[in-house]
Amino acid sequence: MAQNAPPQRGPSKLTVKGRDMRLRTIGFIVLAGLAIWFIAVNTGSVSIRLWIPTVTLPLWVVLTVTLLVGIVLGIYIARRRAVRRRAGR
Repeated sequence: MAQNAPPQRGPSKLTVKGRDMRLRTIGFIVLAGLAIWFIAVNTGSVSIRLWIPTVTLPLWVVLTVTLLVGIVLGIYIARRRAVRRRAGR
């Protein structure tokens, strides 16, 4: 008996200026642009308490460091998941 399996589809794509781009890539570019804009417009100084010392820094520095730490942690977690998936197969 023949089984009717749905056709295999790749990731969703969109054509931009003659190039195929994944929707995930476009979403990442939009989010990165919004994050950069948000950091750029927040230029005031803030006081941050780091356990004992209190540090006064421009808010854009704090937001940039937070963004970079989030990116590093996201990459680390994504790689761990990929390794676990490969090992589980």
